[in-house]
Amino acid sequence: MLRIRRFEERCAELYSASKIRGFLHLYVGEEAVAVGVTHALSEDDALVSTYRDHGHALARGVPMDAVMAEMYGKATGCSRGRGGSMHLFDVRRRFYGGNAIVAGGLPLSVGLALGDVMSGRRRVSACFFGDGAVAEGEFHECLNLAALWQLPVLFCCENNLYAMGTALNQAQAVTDLALRASSYGLTSWPVDGMDVIAVAEAAQRAVEGVRAGAGPCFLELRTYRFRAHSMYDPDRYRDKEEIERWKQRDPIDGLAADLRAHGELTDDELSGIEEGIKKELDQAVAMAETAPVEPVEDLTRFVYAERPR
Repeated sequence: MLRIRRFEERCAELYSASKIRGFLHLYVGEEAVAVGVTHALSEDDALVSTYRDHGHALARGVPMDAVMAEMYGKATGCSRGRGGSMHLFDVRRRFYGGNAIVAGGLPLSVGLALGDVMSGRRRVSACFFGDGAVAEGEFHECLNLAALWQLPVLFCCENNLYAMGTALNQAQAVTDLALRASSYGLTSWPVDGMDVIAVAEAAQRAVEGVRAGAGPCFLELRTYRFRAHSMYDPDRYRDKEEIERWKQRDPIDGLAADLRAHGELTDDELSGIEEGIKKELDQAVAMAETAPVEPVEDLTRFVYAERPR
C-alpha cells in the first residue's frame, strides 16, 4: 500500500512539473482494495482494471519502472508508451488494462472467463470498476450473462461514492450496490474497503467460491479517494469536512497502528520500508527520464495487421 501511495504522490509532483501529460487519475486512499484483492489471486488469474489503474498494476506485480516509463510515454513502458496513465497493460502478468471507458472492462472479464471455461482452465477473472459503472448497460448485461452461464468472474466494485463529480445518492435510486448485484443471482456482499485485512479475507472467500465452480461473485468495496477525480478536477462537489473524515480512516495508517499494537511493526522497520520505496521510485523516475521514445518509423506497428510474407 505504501508503494502505491508514494508512487501516486510522485506522479502528482511530476504531472505538476509537466513531466507526465494527459489525464491522470490517482488512487490515493483506495490502496487497501487493490492490495487485498490481488493478494487472493493466483498468477494464472486475470485482472482487468479501470482508468484509475496504477495501484492495480503495482499490486499485480507490474514493475514500477515499466509503469513510470509508461506514464512518461516512453518506449520502455509496459504499453510501449502508447497507452499512458489510463492504459497500463502486461500480458505476462495477465493484467489486461487499464481501460478509459467506464464499465469497458466488464465485457473483457466475461470474455476471458468464458474462454477459460471453454478451454477447461480453472482460472478466475477479476474485474475492477467504480460505482459509476453501475449506471452503464454493460454492468447489467455482464452480470446477467456471467450468472446465466455460471462464469468464473469476480466483480470488484470500488464504490468511492462519486462517479467523477456525481454523488452516488444523486445518481442511483438504490445505493446498496451489493443488493443490486444479488438481483442477478450473484453471491454478493459489501466490504470495508478501507481495511486491507477485511478486503483480503473477503476476496479470498470469494475467489475460492468462484474457482470451485460456484459461479460469479460480487464484492462492493466501500472506499474513498482522498484526491480529486483527476488532476484536472477542481473537486468542488465534496465538502472538505467529508474528505477529512475519511482521511481519519486512512488504510495505511490503520494497518500500521494495528501492526504496532500487536508488536509486528516498529518505527525503524517502517522507516526502512519508506527508504526502500524512495530508492525504487528515484530509480524508476531516472530510468523514465532517460528512456527513448518510440521511433517514428514504428508508429504504425500494431495499428494494422501485417500480411504474412
